[in-house]
Amino acid sequence: MKRRTFHLRHLAAHVGLILLTAVVLYPVMLVCKKAFEPGHATSLGGSPIPEHVTLQHFGDLFGAKGPHGELLFLRQAFNSIIIALATTVVGVVLSCTTAYALSRLRFPGRKAGLTTFLVVQMFPATLLMLPLYVVLDRIGLLNSMVGLVLVYSTTAIPFCVWMLKGYFDTLPRELEEAARIDGASQWMIFRRIMLPLVRPGLAVTALFSFMTAWNEFIMASTFMTDESKYTLPVLIQSSVGQFSADWGLFAAGAVVTSLPVMVAFYVLQRYLVGELTAGAVKG
Repeated sequence: MKRRTFHLRHLAAHVGLILLTAVVLYPVMLVCKKAFEPGHATSLGGSPIPEHVTLQHFGDLFGAKGPHGELLFLRQAFNSIIIALATTVVGVVLSCTTAYALSRLRFPGRKAGLTTFLVVQMFPATLLMLPLYVVLDRIGLLNSMVGLVLVYSTTAIPFCVWMLKGYFDTLPRELEEAARIDGASQWMIFRRIMLPLVRPGLAVTALFSFMTAWNEFIMASTFMTDESKYTLPVLIQSSVGQFSADWGLFAAGAVVTSLPVMVAFYVLQRYLVGELTAGAVKG
């Protein structure tokens, strides 16, 4: 009787999870449907399966050309990749060093710095657009990929610092003390002992920084005025205007743009969950 009750609960849990997954994936399936369905307008039907399949929208997406004959999608995909990777590198390097210092060192202004990082997260990024615009204009980085990387890194670093600090706080200090007894310097302890143990945190930080730069639209469309320097979200949004909308092209762009993030999740999934100190101490 108890086994039967257990199996029923197990079945009910699986059915509930399947239904919840279907609810979450339904809007995504509708977008994929429109990407492969002919026509520019959205379908009124609720079925996520297209009646007719075409690759015309993807052909229009990849074949769109700029005023100088360049392929817009390839050009702006290159811009997005460069900006996202640069933001990831800057975000991870600055976040991990700052988080380690805030976790292990005690110095004047430490608590104030942590509080400032936390308070910054309370404000939406759009609130910072005007001062950031003025700063970029003053230093000559407006309409520049370098300026956009600095803006994205600024918005991503506070969250990444708090997250990585939590990872460093869980590491036992005995590891550092043992390394100091063996003659290791502070930099060697950080690089060869601490960083390998926080690989899950670094993976999450890198993924968050990459997604911040890859999916962001408002700042990219505001700070960039040259079409050759646009990112993919700006290109996709251009298919939906005030008086006309090509939802098929929009859906195709959304599907293609989501693929790098899915690949990043797949590559980094083994680092997202794991024991931070597994194998660090024997016996």
